[in-house]
Amino acid sequence: MENRIPGLVPGRTAVMAVVNVTPDSFSDGGRITSVAQAVDACRASLEAGAHILDIGGQSTRPGAVEVGPAVEMERVLPVIRALRQQLGSEPVLSIDTFWAEVAEAALREGVNWINDVSGGNHDPAMLSLVARWRCPYVLMHRRGNSRTMDNMAHYKGVVGEVEAALLHQTTTAQAGGVQPWQILWDPGLGFAKTTHHNLTLLHHLSRLASHGYPLLVGPSRKRFIGEVLVRPDPCQRIWGTAATVCKAVAGGAAVVRIHDVEAMAQVVTMADALWPSPQTRTCSPLDASQPRWSTS
Repeated sequence: MENRIPGLVPGRTAVMAVVNVTPDSFSDGGRITSVAQAVDACRASLEAGAHILDIGGQSTRPGAVEVGPAVEMERVLPVIRALRQQLGSEPVLSIDTFWAEVAEAALREGVNWINDVSGGNHDPAMLSLVARWRCPYVLMHRRGNSRTMDNMAHYKGVVGEVEAALLHQTTTAQAGGVQPWQILWDPGLGFAKTTHHNLTLLHHLSRLASHGYPLLVGPSRKRFIGEVLVRPDPCQRIWGTAATVCKAVAGGAAVVRIHDVEAMAQVVTMADALWPSPQTRTCSPLDASQPRWSTS
């Protein structure tokens, strides 16, 4: 499968930094309250080793209320616009949304990727938009929505059912004109899954990776880590996140989506050295943590 996805480098795991412009995200809601703060946070993430910035204006934590496309756009578009004005065209930007209207507005402002936690199931217009724009598209597995997903975490075999659902939605996307190279898979850790389900999926990532779609894995600070470590505060889950990131890299993840960029960029660099990809590396591990662009 041809790799034309900006931000991905053969033989290395990319770091996607979480940029939540929301008051109610589970881990860092309310941390960013202005465009200037968002730009500063993004600049710091790039300098710390992030390859992709994932900008979202809708919390997807369990129980979160949908704010709608208009509010999302009010939150994210000024940030995207400022990033392009101040940091230029080089940083790879992703819009974290399940609304086609929000995604298209973000693409017009210069975003590169769409990261859709619904996998195209929330908004019927999303997949046709992805086909039309020919942009990278993260297709995630989720059942239900933020209010209902915890009650839908029932599987006879979680790996097989997640795999089948991703394959089904990928077939649907391609039938609508989305090209295979555009698609990344996300198994949806924490979305309609128990701690046992999440750990099982992490143990079997290589099975999902075998289909050839780059895997994005987002374990950062999530509840299943807190349950294993007995750490109710998401900010105290950094070491558990580090271990989970190592497992994701060993399992074939192409991208890890994380909050703690400086620490996790080092974890990823070391994990890449310990579990090298069969693809030829394009830079040495010592260079892998360096930003790919100037933020001056």
